[in-house]
Amino acid sequence: MFAAFSVQRRERLGRRLAAAVLTSGLIAGGSIAGAAVAAADESPQHQGGASATLNGLTTYDDAVLTLNGEKKELPAGLFEMAVDGGGTLKTYCIDVHNPTQQKAKYLETSWDQTSLGHNEEAGKILWILKNSYPQVDDLAGLAEKAGAGTLTKETAAAGTQVAIWRYSDGVDVEAVDPAAEKLADWLEEKAQNLQEPKASLVLEPNAVSGKAGGKLGPITVRTNAERATVTAPDAAGVKVTDKDGTPVTEAKDGTELYVDVPAGTPDGTAAFNVQASTSVSVGRAFASLSKSQTQILAGSSESTVSATGTATWAKKGAIPALTAEKNCAKGGVDVTAKNEGDEAFTFELANQKVEIGAGESKTVTVPVAEDQAYDFTIALPGGETKTFKGVLDCKTSSDTTTPPAAGGDEPSSAPSPQSGGTTSGTTSGGTTGGETTGGTTGDLAETGASNATPMIAGIAVAFVLLGGGAVFLLRKKKGAAAGQ
Repeated sequence: MFAAFSVQRRERLGRRLAAAVLTSGLIAGGSIAGAAVAAADESPQHQGGASATLNGLTTYDDAVLTLNGEKKELPAGLFEMAVDGGGTLKTYCIDVHNPTQQKAKYLETSWDQTSLGHNEEAGKILWILKNSYPQVDDLAGLAEKAGAGTLTKETAAAGTQVAIWRYSDGVDVEAVDPAAEKLADWLEEKAQNLQEPKASLVLEPNAVSGKAGGKLGPITVRTNAERATVTAPDAAGVKVTDKDGTPVTEAKDGTELYVDVPAGTPDGTAAFNVQASTSVSVGRAFASLSKSQTQILAGSSESTVSATGTATWAKKGAIPALTAEKNCAKGGVDVTAKNEGDEAFTFELANQKVEIGAGESKTVTVPVAEDQAYDFTIALPGGETKTFKGVLDCKTSSDTTTPPAAGGDEPSSAPSPQSGGTTSGTTSGGTTGGETTGGTTGDLAETGASNATPMIAGIAVAFVLLGGGAVFLLRKKKGAAAGQ
């Protein structure tokens, strides 16, 4: 939870990147010019689930990280997030070197789109979460199991975070408090690999296409909620139905949805929303849109989760459905285009021309540098566009950067409260740990939080590919059925 580079270093790097981008005139996708402006107005790429805003570090104690013989004191513990639409999440960090950004926006995501995807011991982190605080709130019993003497919420949170870092980042880190260190050692020793938990709510796929006069789909609902509400599409006469054409207003896990477009409906696109209230599963990953350290869920209240589906139809010509997701294994973003029309669909992506024949499907992997934002727009038939954006954050900083040298100017690790909040324990000259209460929580500018968010976003959103040439990996599926 401290910056591998100082804010000043990031600003200097950002200025050099900006100059490089402006000099090369780099453009990725049909339109990335003016992407910094567009980023403020367009929805981020999200497969579905919970979206939340980071409130700050709330329950913590001290830890010591050793890098290249140098010791760095930093807080270790639980963060809190406020869920869009209602709900609260408790999370731990799974990237110790990266900073947090104040009020950063986070999206629920699968492990394979984060650093957990290539971590063979990721399942042990889930075991730790399930067998420690806050999932286990009997601190006396937890301390007895671990031989830890007496645990408080703060030391239990610190010990849990330390054990997680040992598996998420592979670092040499210890809790300052002896009881917290005993807990961390016990958790590390006992941890077993568990399977990744299911998403709170996703649609598979989240985009379909076809000709008017029939049902487009299926779109399968995947959720851990007992039921979800399905809203009507935002197009007159278009309905969400089951396979028999009966309108659907509620769904559960495994429900197949179809978009019924009456014959004669003018060419167009419609969106509909699926929403539920549920506890998000412990162990779900949360990735930030602003290069704030990746988090993993330790606890959830009843929270609002949602996913959006889209359908595109036309009488003739190319009728594409576009989806995208991060591909950490290949270091980029997979853009999949399925053409259910009777003519080829051709589009520009990262200065390359891509053609999908009638009834075909192709996946284009767009290379994106680690820790960089991407924002590219694809032109569709009829003058419409589809934009995908996000941040590729597939590795921990220890995988990609050299630790800072001794005497560097990285920020202090001590947290300080936001105005209006109070924190027990000291916050400078060595923290004793505490639980933030009242008002908003945890100004993380002193825990590695960066004040450079606007600068980073403005530059990185236009920085998608290094160099003029892009390598594409195309997977063609002839005769793909709608919705597969």
